[in-house]
Parts: sequence; structure tokens; C-alpha cells
Amino acid sequence: MRKKILAANWKMNMTVGESDAFLDTFLMEVGEEPRVDIVIIPPFTALPRVSERLSDVQNIKLGAQNMHWEKPGAYTGEISSHHLRELFVRYVVLGHSERRNYFSETDAIVNKKVAAALEATLKPIVCIGETLAERDGGRVEKVLEMQLRGSLDGLTAKDLAEIIIAYEPVWAIGTGRTATPEQAQSAHAFIRETLATLWDRATADKVRIQYGGSVKPGNTTDLMRQPDIDGALVGGASLDPRGFAEIVKHTAALSE
Repeated sequence: MRKKILAANWKMNMTVGESDAFLDTFLMEVGEEPRVDIVIIPPFTALPRVSERLSDVQNIKLGAQNMHWEKPGAYTGEISSHHLRELFVRYVVLGHSERRNYFSETDAIVNKKVAAALEATLKPIVCIGETLAERDGGRVEKVLEMQLRGSLDGLTAKDLAEIIIAYEPVWAIGTGRTATPEQAQSAHAFIRETLATLWDRATADKVRIQYGGSVKPGNTTDLMRQPDIDGALVGGASLDPRGFAEIVKHTAALSE
């Protein structure tokens, strides 16, 4: 059985002080919940402080929102795997729709980042998903397969075991709209079938696939009950420590 994984992507929010306050409340609410894996993904400026706060917490890991594929060098404004490893970062989000949309990241760029992350023993959270126009045009499966093939090109089954896939329908991110549980499950099942085709069934069945797109406490249970949804990449709702704690609690309760 795949263990659910919940990741709080704070995006360009939360100062160091706000991160401290969040953790004060969140850790009090959830403790070291063992039934789900939890990842906190702050902005780069808060990584050192959050890393320090989580150093003695067993089941909450640290993630980063992005990284460059090159090792340290002349890349002004970028962050390398070397910097992340020094802060005990375990996960890194790659190919988020906002990176693809606002910063023109392609599948080829995401692929280079994934390879670099794996080389540094970081666990990539690889994001894929369709726009509203692509969904309305009946191109969901074509887009997802293309992004999977491009972003994961050249990887082995062993590599895939270290990767989390995050399905994020772009039309549901930050809009308040959420894919229905049935829509989300259909996309997740297709992703798993595609992974089985590209690698093999046993490998595909082990990969955890998160849903991301206006996840909140009120819709968590219905989404997490779906057989191919293995967690959530949570944006706006993760900025509220009690709200994110509720998402954790609802998900953990399904593991009883």
C-alpha cells in the first residue's frame, strides 16, 4: 500500500518569522503524525530556519520549490542541489505549472533538473497537468503523456522509485475550482497506466501520485479516497497551519 504524502507549497509567501509562527501551531496540532508523510516547502529565505525547526521531527521533511540543474557556478539568482543538500532538504518541486507558465520551463528543462536532483539524492516532486483549453479540447491524456515522456526521459525504474508525480490541473490552481474526485482519479489512473507502459506495472504501482489544485480541508477526504490519489501538493490552504493540519488529519484517518 502506498503511503500518502502531503506537501505544503508556500510559494512566494511566508517570511522567516511567519514560518516560525506556522510551525509553532502546526506542530502542536499534528505532532509527529506517522500515518502520512509530510513535507514543508518554504521559500528559499526560510529554508535554514525551517530546517533547524524540523531537525528533531521525524516524520516532517523539508522541501524546496525549485533548483537549477547545474552544480555551483555562474548562474546569478539560482539555487543548486549543493545548496539544498547543505540545509538537509529532502524533496524538490520541479516543473510546477507556474514555473512552466511564467518562466517558460519546458519538459526538457524539467528533465535536466530531475536528473540533477536524483544525482544529488534529492527526491523530485515532478508536476504535470493540463490547462483549461487543453481539457476542453479533449487533449488531457495527450498533454499528460507528453509531459511524462519529456520530463522523465532517460530515467530507470530505480530512478522512478525516488520520484513523486504531482498532477495539477492548471485550471484548478489558485482558482477555487477543484477537479471532481472522479476527474482527478481518471487523470491519476491514466498517469499510472502511462508509467506502466513506459516502464513496467510493478514500477508504476509503487509510484506515488499527488493531486494539486485548490485542495482544502472540505474536499480532502473525497479526493484521498480515490485509489490512485496518493496525497496532495497543497498551495493556498497550506499557508494556514490549522487548515493544513486538518488536511493531514483527514488524510491520516483514511489509513486507520
